[in-house]
Amino acid sequence: MVGDGALGVLLALLLLWLPGLALAEVARDTAPRIGTDVLLLGAATAERTPQRACAADVLARHQQVLAVPAPAAGWSGEPQAVDVFGVLSGEVRISHGDREICGSMQDARTRDSRFRAGVGMVVVPKAGEHEPIVVSWATPLKPHWIPTVQLGAPSPVQQNDTARLLVRAACIAVAIALALSALIGYVTAKDRSFLIFVGVCLLFVLWQAVLGGLSGYPEPWLPVGDHCSWWLVALTAFTEAMLLPVLWRLNGGDRRWPGSRAAQQVVLWALVAVGLCVPWMGLAGLAWWAAALENLFMLGCVVCLVVGLWAVLRRDRYALAGLSALLPWLVMFSADALRAQWLIAYRIEALQLAATWFLMMSAYALNLRLGRLRQQRDELRQLADTDALTGLPNRRAGLRLLAEYLQRARQDEQPLAIGFLDIDLFKDINDQFGHEAGDQVLVAVARQLRDSVRNHDDVIRMGGEEFLVLLPGANRASAFARLESVRQQVQAVTRVLAIPGLEVSASIGLAVMRGEGDDLASLLRRADHAMYCAKRAGRNQVFDAERAAPASDPLSA
Repeated sequence: MVGDGALGVLLALLLLWLPGLALAEVARDTAPRIGTDVLLLGAATAERTPQRACAADVLARHQQVLAVPAPAAGWSGEPQAVDVFGVLSGEVRISHGDREICGSMQDARTRDSRFRAGVGMVVVPKAGEHEPIVVSWATPLKPHWIPTVQLGAPSPVQQNDTARLLVRAACIAVAIALALSALIGYVTAKDRSFLIFVGVCLLFVLWQAVLGGLSGYPEPWLPVGDHCSWWLVALTAFTEAMLLPVLWRLNGGDRRWPGSRAAQQVVLWALVAVGLCVPWMGLAGLAWWAAALENLFMLGCVVCLVVGLWAVLRRDRYALAGLSALLPWLVMFSADALRAQWLIAYRIEALQLAATWFLMMSAYALNLRLGRLRQQRDELRQLADTDALTGLPNRRAGLRLLAEYLQRARQDEQPLAIGFLDIDLFKDINDQFGHEAGDQVLVAVARQLRDSVRNHDDVIRMGGEEFLVLLPGANRASAFARLESVRQQVQAVTRVLAIPGLEVSASIGLAVMRGEGDDLASLLRRADHAMYCAKRAGRNQVFDAERAAPASDPLSA
């Protein structure tokens, strides 16, 4: 049967549900009201579509002109979408008849809102008309960085434009996510490499934003303006200053030639100096440095490839991350040499994907580094907390664990017992049989003790021939029985070692936590005192600290 409390809860829920049901019925018969049933943002506007005609000074800089001809039978009369990609600097002009627009990749407000990865326009030529669609732009900084003009029905052209935008935005988002992850890694490991990687990621974010035009979306958030070429060359110099040393390290250059760091510093600061000098360069100097930076990067990648292959042949598995980071760049170099059409059409996206892959491989290498740091830290902690001879936790680790057991026993109101064990006449064993035999006894006793408990960490070597056995959850009677079994297992070491004349036994002092006010020092003191009482009573026995007599009959041992 349902209790009175449960019945009350059910009635309360029913009373809350019925009014809600009634309100829902009323809402179905009521039209949406602004501010209650729907949130309306914005207001009516008289602002015109943000497209602007081309100024005379813009047209004066357009040395490159493409006239897209109509089909032989003339235009069909259907809408035609024109989208222009890969014009990195200056404005693009698209015109047909008396209609023209100019748009800049660095300011989305100047472009048709239906096109975000390129500068586009939709025109509707009259059926049978032959007037071409004219596209013009300024001469590219690099001769082989030619723009791509896409023509077709509005829907597929716009979908392609949206896909390009998603790729560009996703690459930037990945770089930001990797920077945040590295920042968390720095907080965890306190390793400066993670902070350097954060800086590399943020630099790549800026470079990609200018390269893909997202620095002007939805409004300009970088002061690029008409100086996109200057920004690109400067940011390229800065990114190469970071990218080349990282590729060198990923491919094992630092591990094979530790003295190469001086050369890396020279390359880094030389590239930084080039980037800082860019604002004072003319177009001719800018074009020369753009080509020089491209050739330098290609040369650096080839050198890193050779080093990485050599490192892999030398069984340096960490160099695989460096070779993987190089792979997209090498594909792009080959495609560029072959004048591959896909690279011309999707150069910006290819560059961003290659940069993103590089950042991901660098993050992978950083995670490997973090794993190695954690492993080294764990090994050092293990060495610091472990007795070298027996492999048991040492005194420091054992007392820390006992303190945790004490706190848990008080919180859970559970019993806790300990056994303080000392090997009988151990000095005589060393004197008579030698220290090597004494070490064999310690190792054998440690093995027997470890096998006698559920958790191997509950057996501690306190120093010399003294051991501590922790018995969490054991009351006095069960603790005594378990320690008596331990005593017998220690005595069995005599048979295990089979050294003629050697007899191994142990005296054990038992102490049980008394209550809330008992502390670690007093518990250990009572167990230690009980162990000495066991020795005075004849050795080879368990003695209870709370009793005035031995807890077992020494004659039965």
